Amino acid sequence: MKNNTGQLRDWAINKIKTEYPNDIAILIALEGHSVNGDGHGECFDYFVPATERGNELAQTFIIGDVGHDLYPRSWERTERTANLEDYATLCLGNAKVVYSRTKEDEEHFLSLQKKLFENLANPNFVYKKSLEQLNIAMDLYRTMMFEERLYKARMAAGIIHDYLSLAVYYLNGTYNKDWRNGPVEQLLKMKELPENFIEYYKAITRADSVNELRSLAYLTIKTARQFIATYKPVQEKTTANNDFSGLAEWYQELSLTWRRLYFYCDTKNIDAAFSDACNLQNELNIVGEEFGLKEMNLLEDFSPTNLEKFKETAHELENYIVLQIKEHGIILRKFDTLEEFLAQN
Repeated sequence: MKNNTGQLRDWAINKIKTEYPNDIAILIALEGHSVNGDGHGECFDYFVPATERGNELAQTFIIGDVGHDLYPRSWERTERTANLEDYATLCLGNAKVVYSRTKEDEEHFLSLQKKLFENLANPNFVYKKSLEQLNIAMDLYRTMMFEERLYKARMAAGIIHDYLSLAVYYLNGTYNKDWRNGPVEQLLKMKELPENFIEYYKAITRADSVNELRSLAYLTIKTARQFIATYKPVQEKTTANNDFSGLAEWYQELSLTWRRLYFYCDTKNIDAAFSDACNLQNELNIVGEEFGLKEMNLLEDFSPTNLEKFKETAHELENYIVLQIKEHGIILRKFDTLEEFLAQN
């Protein structure tokens, strides 16, 4: 297999200079993309068009048995890549400028490459991005649970592991820099890994039933979730009154839900109590995260045969919320009678 890297690169640059001198901003080659020394990606990989006409440079072709794809990536997509919003981080991280229309074009590209590395070095940023990959993986898993065909279950399990691998790379401050030898070799280079993460991948490649693949996908997501959780940034509790006034407003609105919940518990209305409890638990999760409160576990004590115990738990959580509001100097807009409200308003 002959490596035509130099000649092909010269051809592309000459074509740009003679046919598209004002239409192409940058031509990019990639390291770590060729297979078995075939030069793929090293001669060129993509270009950034400067005008709409520049997109006409795009073409695909095969020389010998090596396929080439000279394709456009817009400045906007390159910006998304720098912000870890594009799957192929390698296309920016491993990029080498082999032609630029102007010095400004090259500096613009290099500034985006620098932004990528700065983002990867930002713990809060990569934590957020790792959660995005986790959410994608979990959505794929939900669909996979209803899949009965082996080839589709196999595909889903593999892609789930791919997205979770992105989260692992990001939390290690890096990305998949070399696609040539598969994920295991790259994952072995990471300082920190989820427990059994590589072992689950190997098991996925050998699984021969849909149920086994479902189980492995679940275990992969579970270990990745636990791993990602260890990187959650520590949030300092705010003591600013105007911050916790938002919690007060939330409670004043949701206090009716607590009142209704107590009524359903007293009247043994299991269905209504459970429905309201699910909605209230979701709200508690949201404000707990927003205001740095303790974990508020409402639903664990729900039992159709012991609504009294559940009601006590709901009371404790309501009192906790009210105490947090008061400790931050916020006075609830609470009135004993309508006359009192009207007198003050």
